[in-house]
Amino acid sequence: MNQPTLTADFIIQPGWIISMEPGEAVLSEHAIAVENGRIKAVLPNSQLPDDLGIERLELPEHVVLPGLVNAHGHAAMSLLRGFADDLPLMPWLENHIWPAETAHMSEQFVHDGTSLAMAEMLLSGTTTFCDMYFFPEVVAALCRKTGMRAQLAAPVLDFPTAYGEGPDDYISKALALRDDCKNLDQLHVAFGPHSPYTVSVPTLEKVALFAAELDMGVHIHLHETAGEVLSAVEATGERPLDTLRRLGLLGPRTQCVHMTSLGKQDIASLAETGAQVIHCPQSNMKLASGTCPVPELQAAGVNVALGTDGAASNNDLNMFNEMHSAALLAKLSSGDPTAMSAHRTLHMATLGGAKALGLDQEIGSIKPGKQADLIAINLSAPATQPLYNPLSQLVYACTGGEVTHSWVAGQALLQNRQLLTLDLEDTLERAKHWGRKISATPQ
Repeated sequence: MNQPTLTADFIIQPGWIISMEPGEAVLSEHAIAVENGRIKAVLPNSQLPDDLGIERLELPEHVVLPGLVNAHGHAAMSLLRGFADDLPLMPWLENHIWPAETAHMSEQFVHDGTSLAMAEMLLSGTTTFCDMYFFPEVVAALCRKTGMRAQLAAPVLDFPTAYGEGPDDYISKALALRDDCKNLDQLHVAFGPHSPYTVSVPTLEKVALFAAELDMGVHIHLHETAGEVLSAVEATGERPLDTLRRLGLLGPRTQCVHMTSLGKQDIASLAETGAQVIHCPQSNMKLASGTCPVPELQAAGVNVALGTDGAASNNDLNMFNEMHSAALLAKLSSGDPTAMSAHRTLHMATLGGAKALGLDQEIGSIKPGKQADLIAINLSAPATQPLYNPLSQLVYACTGGEVTHSWVAGQALLQNRQLLTLDLEDTLERAKHWGRKISATPQ
């Protein structure tokens, strides 16, 4: 019998493939063929012709899985890593972070901080990230340069900053950015109203109108602490989630970040509207903000994604660390060791994240026709041996340093732990410069 003809730009032959679709299957003795930036086929090695004349990458000690999706962060805040630690949310923001941003915010700050974040994320397996920060045009240019995929949640606030004069200016810039990026597959633009306590109802109404008309996502900090919810009820008589629903801002394109203070009715509302939840366990724990009830949300049918938040409150952008924390926190908070399996945790960091950002038709799983956003992880080191279950090792043992290769739309961005599209030495020098400059600023 003649073997079928196969065309591809390159083929990856790892020890294992975790495709995320369907179910919890772990494939061995299989290969991934990539052509024109997309996954052409996933097939047994036995079906590969002997001599294809196609580039092959054999990785017998590696597992290949979809690139990780960091569904919430503030990339440029990497320059504030460790600047103000061990504080609750509002004193941290009002007394330290916002004053530092006021003193130093600029396009150069965002460029250099985002470059540092991209290096960290690529080296730990993230290929897609959501960025909610100032000067998103700068981040868009960096994504085009480095090849990373991103959702840019253009900031919307009620007060002026170095980036915008007020609500109408922020919204206008978000719409202009959307127009600039509309033909770029790797970039997607959403509205990023910061939170109900920094964005007024009239501004939220404008965001709701434009988002509905243009089918844009809305990315918002919500129910981050019990205090936030209580203050809103005292001031308005409504829980923030109810306010968003009343304004028409709660639906499948709404990405609700943090969500630590939720009652049964809140969870029911999220399920009824199809809204997305983005869980940031390490940031929530560090700021003592509370615990997102992930098992209860998932039991109600709510999609939950994972995000690191910014490095100023985490203090890293490592999704392997985030998965580890998410799995263990769910078990601890529920008193149930089965509450969060390794597969369910990995789903939040891949296909669940893609769905939250509205990208699950393109990324998040290894499936023919989807974009070839892939990472390869070496499981041969002492910390990941012996190997009984690759899923278990990924969530409970890996630290991110095991990632050796990554591709976005078939383009190699990391090869043998070397960044291919980003100058790491220059990035680190710029970060050190900012560290000296910010340290010298009176607090």
